[in-house]
Amino acid sequence: MHRTNRTMAAAGGLLLATALSCTGTATAAAPPLPATAATVAAADCRPQADTSEQARAIVDAACSQLGVPYSWGGGSLHGPTYGQDYPGGGPGAHDSKVKGFDCSHLVQYAAWQGAGIALPEGSWNQAQWSGATARFSRDQGLGPLQPGDLLLWGSNPANLNSVHHIAVYLGGGRMVEARESGTLVMVSDVRLNAQYAGALRIAGTEQPPAGTKRFITWGTGVGLRPEPGTGKPPVVRLPGPTAVDVQCQQRGEVVNAEGYRNDAWSYLPKYRAWISNIYIDDPAAWLPGVPTC
Repeated sequence: MHRTNRTMAAAGGLLLATALSCTGTATAAAPPLPATAATVAAADCRPQADTSEQARAIVDAACSQLGVPYSWGGGSLHGPTYGQDYPGGGPGAHDSKVKGFDCSHLVQYAAWQGAGIALPEGSWNQAQWSGATARFSRDQGLGPLQPGDLLLWGSNPANLNSVHHIAVYLGGGRMVEARESGTLVMVSDVRLNAQYAGALRIAGTEQPPAGTKRFITWGTGVGLRPEPGTGKPPVVRLPGPTAVDVQCQQRGEVVNAEGYRNDAWSYLPKYRAWISNIYIDDPAAWLPGVPTC
């Protein structure tokens, strides 16, 4: 089931930190959009050079959200959500009424919807993601980058913990981004300013095995069972949100947990174990596109 609203309420500080990953208003950390920066038509939101199928899918997913409003703290793996009111006022003062994306959630959405890659919350966590297949320093500029790479900006470019903005590179010096409150998801020229902190490549990561479909879990300490029920001890517990590859699903023991009730269980071949669909982060209780065991 889709846990976005519930998780946001429970995560508290984590959500606030995620929201701070992007500019909430034109007066916040990032400078206003330079007059020379080009915002191009939707037809130009596409890879500007040859790239892998996976990287193209990441770009396509990000570009599919062109024109969606920026919302401070808004967005999820599944699409736009209402954000939070920016405490500094300005254009973001009413973002709880705006359905859209902030920068890190747009990138998270693009990686997940395009390639089944589960990025963490927050632009600084995404900047340090252990699954990156390549990293590029600010001194390397744009030369070695490919469409689908993730561009980073921070208050201290030498420290990835300071990263507060992230965008998807298109190639040719352009990017797609959720910039700041009061704007829409847009294509812009890459800003190689003093806060540019480099880039990372996420394409080329492990793909779901044939015959499975990738989802992400929610919650911590979720137990995977040897059968579709709670009668036996967990085989393993997931430490936090985890990308899992589901082979099939079936009806089993009815589970009442976290305010939800469901009898659907999914089989995870990697663990040779079952997970209650309550802990799969998807809007549907019976997962779409997954066959019955």
